[in-house]
Amino acid sequence: MFDKTDLMEEYNLIQQKIHEIRSEMVMLDFDLALLYEVDTKSLNQAVKRNADRFPIDFMFILTEKEWRDLNSQNSILSQSKRKNTLLPFAFTEHGVAMISGVLKSEKAVKMNISIIRLFIEMKRTLIKNATIKGQLQELRERIGEHDVQLNKIYDTIEHLLDLTINRVKWEHRKTIGFNEKDK
Repeated sequence: MFDKTDLMEEYNLIQQKIHEIRSEMVMLDFDLALLYEVDTKSLNQAVKRNADRFPIDFMFILTEKEWRDLNSQNSILSQSKRKNTLLPFAFTEHGVAMISGVLKSEKAVKMNISIIRLFIEMKRTLIKNATIKGQLQELRERIGEHDVQLNKIYDTIEHLLDLTINRVKWEHRKTIGFNEKDK
């Protein structure tokens, strides 16, 4: 049986290690190595030995600019000693799934299940948010249409009131000449 608190802590830890790079949600090699309890060099060697399992949509190498930007945004202290010439691998959801097949440790399989579940949950959340965003946009458009319609109604009412006021003024004007009311 699992403890829900432990599971949430694990998800929070994993979620902190997911980055958006090139419009993809990815995890970096050193973060995966930490989660799988292997060293980064071993993980990267396993990936290189099985390069045919990691096409470009599963994994890519960060550019120097991406690595610099990521470091400045997140201040990744654990990688401060990493050689500048060794840029990290970024693994998409599919790449993360493939890693468990090349590492084959029990820890890698269990952690992989957690990571994949989190990726799925994040996608669900994004889909829900996109739906809500669409509904909000639709409401804004309707409100905009209603504002235009209400303004037309207000303008018409004001025009009718002006006509009524002018008619009343005309009827109650002081007339010139003989007036039966003056008798």
